[in-house]
Amino acid sequence: MTAATPALGKTVFVVATEESGDRLGAALMAELQRRFGGVLRFAGVGGRAMAAQGLASQFPIEELSIVGLAAVVRRLSPILRRIRETADAAVAVEPAVVVLIDSPDFNLRVGRRIRARSPGIPIIDYVSPTVWAWRSGRARAMRGFVDHVLALLPFEPAAHDRLGGPPCTYVGHPLLEQIDLLRPDATEATRRAAVPPVLLALPGSRASEIRHHMTVFGEALGRLAAQGTAFDLIVPTMPHLVDAVTEAAAAWPVAPRIVVGEDKKRAAFRIAHAALAKSGTVTLELALAGVPMVAAYKAGAIEAWLIRKVIRSDTVILANLVLGDNVVPEFIQDDCSAANLAAALTEVMADTSQRRRQVEAFARIDAVMTIGDRSPSEAAADIVVAHMR
Repeated sequence: MTAATPALGKTVFVVATEESGDRLGAALMAELQRRFGGVLRFAGVGGRAMAAQGLASQFPIEELSIVGLAAVVRRLSPILRRIRETADAAVAVEPAVVVLIDSPDFNLRVGRRIRARSPGIPIIDYVSPTVWAWRSGRARAMRGFVDHVLALLPFEPAAHDRLGGPPCTYVGHPLLEQIDLLRPDATEATRRAAVPPVLLALPGSRASEIRHHMTVFGEALGRLAAQGTAFDLIVPTMPHLVDAVTEAAAAWPVAPRIVVGEDKKRAAFRIAHAALAKSGTVTLELALAGVPMVAAYKAGAIEAWLIRKVIRSDTVILANLVLGDNVVPEFIQDDCSAANLAAALTEVMADTSQRRRQVEAFARIDAVMTIGDRSPSEAAADIVVAHMR
């Protein structure tokens, strides 16, 4: 245990303010404890998963579950107070390293304050901000207070290098550890190829996304059915959204089967023939599952205005960005109409060149995203340990 001994009594300060970051943080904490024989202490901010690994959070992360600019403005004072308190706590415990996970609007402010007050504390940013799509100046600014960026997407190190950002290493996406749960066995593959084909509708994972997408998705699916395309419609959702999804789907001209929870969502992915999905991480999940798709995104007026002003990428679809090829059709804001979505779905439901192009591209995604035989948390831990003081 010679490598672990120097860490005896050391504290790792970890900050994650969203559920996805909480899961990443928990996996990283478990790997660090495995390496150091359980002698590390953890402090910071996290949710249930990190609590299970021994973290007593500074405050409940639900305080920061805010959607929409108006909500942020109303709660700006308590948010800024939590940023100050988090930075103060990090400086006070004199950690061996600070790991800031995702949530850049919160965490980068925390990191800047820590560096200003205690320049010797190493700071790792786990999950790169989307500097390749918008607010590219963040990359160069981060160089002043972030020692290393751990990227989930393989093209992000080159983006940081191009933009003058901190050193950045691709450590793998956590979805790589779920591939077996996304891909069909022989029985499921038979259902995927059967008639009527299973079509997934994935309107989003937040209440605001349900409001913006359910109506237009229903209209598009109605058009698809009206033109004679047969399909078995499944809408996977989460427990906190099931009431909103059920209520909105009641007005659809095609009745879906609503399934709830991660396990049932993955089971639906394994038998799906095609999908209509709100743009986001789910497009990468579908690509890894080998499911051709149409991607869409609608937002409120203010957010839409900001998108048009600041987006610098020619695609916002993660599957396209990872593959370096715009194989997934995307319909953003005004283009996200029932007519456009129905026409694109017709193409991916049938045996067309559009569908074949996606299937062939998705077959390459393992090679693009691989990090060998190590897990993302192991690759992330390598860099965290290397920076510990």
